[in-house]
Amino acid sequence: MAIQGDILSWPNRFTHLARRSNDERLRAFYNAGVQLPDTPVSEARFVALDFETTGLNHETDDIVSVGLVPFDARRAYCRDAKHWILKPATPLHEESVVVHQITHSQVREAPDLDTILEELLASLAGRVIVVHYRHIERPFFNQALMQRLGEGIEFPLIDTMALEHHIETSRLTWWQQIKRQPIPSIRLADSRKRYGLPYYIAHHALSDALATAELLQAQLQHHYTLQTEIKTLWM
Repeated sequence: MAIQGDILSWPNRFTHLARRSNDERLRAFYNAGVQLPDTPVSEARFVALDFETTGLNHETDDIVSVGLVPFDARRAYCRDAKHWILKPATPLHEESVVVHQITHSQVREAPDLDTILEELLASLAGRVIVVHYRHIERPFFNQALMQRLGEGIEFPLIDTMALEHHIETSRLTWWQQIKRQPIPSIRLADSRKRYGLPYYIAHHALSDALATAELLQAQLQHHYTLQTEIKTLWM
């Protein structure tokens, strides 16, 4: 499923961004390169990434926690997983506190994203980043770095929600498509349930990252082959 065109340009794009970046941490991230688009998923190295935020608008809200889990098509490397609670640049909304349960007292003494950026980027470098719903992690990360560094960040990613949308849409008959029958929920927990994966507490960055990693592994096992090239999955 080629989701987006011009995906073969990512390696060249990283080379260009490494030359242009003024921040040594970003340069190191880009210089680590991006996996070749024709890499089969059996050889690909992934990292699941999840953010909890102060709200849903990346232009006015900020990141309050980060979770990541390295994995491949067969195994999650939980020993190398990481989780941070951060002090956001914008106030916590009461609605978001109800969702992710991160309180004002927890963030008061927490580090800023800039403090942990080197370690975060090193954990992502050279891996295919995997998220569930791409309209959170990439735009929030880009905006957060624009505010702190004066430059953003670019990277390809695999969106397990987009994959699940494609999978469920392809199951519809032509008549169901004509009638515009809605597909089942593709929220993270609902998508996992279809594959018999266990329920995890939602809206915790680390458990959501692990849940996303396991979901991609299940999607690959059921709907793709180990020879599927990552260029057909990322965007």
